[in-house]
Amino acid sequence: MTEQAHHTPTTRRGILFGAAAVSAGALLTACTSNESNGRAATSDDRQAGGLDDKPGKHVTIGFAGPQADHGWLNAINVNAKSRARRYKDVTLEITEGSNDTAQQIGQIETLINKKVDVLVILPADGKALTQVGLKAMRAGIPVVNLDRVFAPPQAYRCWIGGDNYGMGLNAGHYIGEQLKDKKHATVVELAGIDNLELTRQRTKGFDDALKNYPHIEKVGRQAAEFTVESGQSKMAGLLQAHPSFDALWNHDDDQGVGAERAIEQAGRDGFLMVGGAGSRKAMDTIKAGDSVLKATVLYPPTMSASAIDLARALAQGKGIGGMAELEIPASLTLYSAVVTKDNVDDYLPTGFH
Repeated sequence: MTEQAHHTPTTRRGILFGAAAVSAGALLTACTSNESNGRAATSDDRQAGGLDDKPGKHVTIGFAGPQADHGWLNAINVNAKSRARRYKDVTLEITEGSNDTAQQIGQIETLINKKVDVLVILPADGKALTQVGLKAMRAGIPVVNLDRVFAPPQAYRCWIGGDNYGMGLNAGHYIGEQLKDKKHATVVELAGIDNLELTRQRTKGFDDALKNYPHIEKVGRQAAEFTVESGQSKMAGLLQAHPSFDALWNHDDDQGVGAERAIEQAGRDGFLMVGGAGSRKAMDTIKAGDSVLKATVLYPPTMSASAIDLARALAQGKGIGGMAELEIPASLTLYSAVVTKDNVDDYLPTGFH
């Protein structure tokens, strides 16, 4: 059971530090769209509904995003910018984006000094940037913490992000159902960077799902680095070590490009591949149906568009349409949908390059 905040007149700083935590697992469309058909779309592809999009008090949102050195990270920046353009009452102050913690801290402190109304931050390192999140909150600037979480909840007003455990869980269930009629099946895993908590969560979810399918055995695992080159070299190693297997779970569609190259070079088929994140290339390949890649599990970069919605709502004192509470939730975990040939057309607009 979650505790809900009482709506009482208070200071801005009191709202930031006194709001009770409300956890909410939600589809992205639940907080950003009035559409009832469940179709996923980018921020430019659908009306900016769900949250009240009638023009209100002008809001300046500071956005401290990542360095766009990966397809998913670039999509984070693109979705935030395009969403902000939908609102006539929003000005977006954007930093250059950095994976260097000291540089990003300096950029965020500049936004604090500019007295922006609200901050949206995807930290290069959540723990390392906790103090600057706390600094903003103490200055009365609400923080929407995007994906990589700050250490204590006091450093942000609202967290929104993906479900790494759910990615692995849903990948495992999909593979399990595809192989349920095989008496003894084997799978291999091409993970991401092993010292990241997100990688460990994706593996744990996958392993937990496979417990429901005792006839399936995971026989191999290699950790890559979320790059095309590492995906190709590590997949080549898996293929060499395992002359046959029935399924492959690959954590990331960018490194999956390299994995597919290794598979083609080895002339291998006879197994199914499930990717992760939801790139446009992966979705196009799934739709074409001429590859071992049969599905990808989403980690939606459109979360940054929703973060802009939430930041605007915080600054204007609004809640989320379709929810009874007067305040926005303290936490929103996005669902990791499995995209297959059957539903790929619904998700194509969200695919990132």
